[in-house]
Amino acid sequence: MRTLIIDDSRTTRTIIARLLRGLGYETFEAGDGLDALALIESHDPPDIAFVDWNMPEMSGIEFVQSARANPRCNAMRIIMVTSENEIDRVSEALAAGANEFLMKPFSRAALEEKIALLGAR
Repeated sequence: MRTLIIDDSRTTRTIIARLLRGLGYETFEAGDGLDALALIESHDPPDIAFVDWNMPEMSGIEFVQSARANPRCNAMRIIMVTSENEIDRVSEALAAGANEFLMKPFSRAALEEKIALLGAR
């Protein structure tokens, strides 16, 4: 299964990638939403995208909206990975097309639980 980690923090991308590879997933990384969209245009969309909310160039919510407008990304599952935990923000992400929400900081067990909720394991 292919995953895309979109976060402007290299450290966060490294942590998530290490956890996902440990679970047997192939990982790709992008530093912001624009880079992620370019990656998706040049390759098949990933099965799951892990998306930070606050990034330069294109925010996570803008990425979700753009991805959901692209028919190639219809099957891609999106997990927002962020410290934004207000109920309005969660609702906004889900309304934009995110499938799940993972709060930072998180554990490996929490990551696995969100993947399982998506039926991707």
